[in-house]
Amino acid sequence: MSVRAFICGCEGLQLTQRERDFLREAQPWGLILFGRNIASLEQVSALCASFRQAVGRMDAHVLIDQEGGRVQRLKPPLALGHPPAARYGERYDTDPEAAVEAARAGAQLIAAELAALGITIDCLPVLDLPADGMTDAIGDRAYARTVEGVAALGGAVVSGMLAGGVLPVVKHIPGHGRATVDSHYHLPRVTADRATLEASDFKTFQALADAPLGMTGHIVFEAIDPERPATLSPVVISEIVRGLIGFEGLLMSDDLSMKALSGSVGVSASRALRAGCDIALHCNGAMDEMLEVAAASPLLEGRAAERAAAASAMLLPAGAVDIAALREKRDSLLA
Repeated sequence: MSVRAFICGCEGLQLTQRERDFLREAQPWGLILFGRNIASLEQVSALCASFRQAVGRMDAHVLIDQEGGRVQRLKPPLALGHPPAARYGERYDTDPEAAVEAARAGAQLIAAELAALGITIDCLPVLDLPADGMTDAIGDRAYARTVEGVAALGGAVVSGMLAGGVLPVVKHIPGHGRATVDSHYHLPRVTADRATLEASDFKTFQALADAPLGMTGHIVFEAIDPERPATLSPVVISEIVRGLIGFEGLLMSDDLSMKALSGSVGVSASRALRAGCDIALHCNGAMDEMLEVAAASPLLEGRAAERAAAASAMLLPAGAVDIAALREKRDSLLA
């Protein structure tokens, strides 16, 4: 079955008939869930199943942002309360080995909760390296303030996610840590020179260049492409993401409905895909915008399809997980 190179959202707790018709016709690669789509575990599981039924692909992916801390779409009591990334970084400062094991256990715990509902991809870990003046949009979502800390903890999260039967997404490649404004509302511009970026911000992503999936950041790096944000820049994607960093996984854009990007979402989707993103991500569930993105998204084929297949092949069934024991392990290691 032909699949198109985009991911979309949906409006509510269940698919409307119009959404079902759209999904069947447009054939997005995946569906992403937000708080507006979550009321109960049974309802989320049914929504995942109805999406797969609508597209006619039982292996179609369902995504979510379940990081822990303030970015946690599934909240207690539907899921455990998970610590923010910075909590692992605090532990890393005193006991790196314990912090890494805690991060791995924490990621496996999140993955177990998601996999049980039919969610196959978590947009985690955040590999952004914090800099002074960084926007609160990242804040405690960052793991540590050193390349070594971010790479070690991020690598543990990737390992834990895969062990738990969920695919991880490294973000926001090639780095959001120097952004001083929130890209949900404004376009960040980074003025650091290229040598500085190569010695710091990009290093965390180099360390995890073999991750199955990555997400771009809507950020202008003036030393590399002063006109276009990374998501829309063939220079950044070819020279930095695919070149210097060496990332070969499936590359999706950040949400195209964020205000950092100007113009229509259809134009942004087209520009992102032409720049080198494999998949266009659109999250807000607005049907008029989803129609634009679908129209701008070609069939997923060629190298992009190969990357998608390689990523999916890394999704392995998780073994039985003792949630209580895993939680106790994480918490004791963080204590």
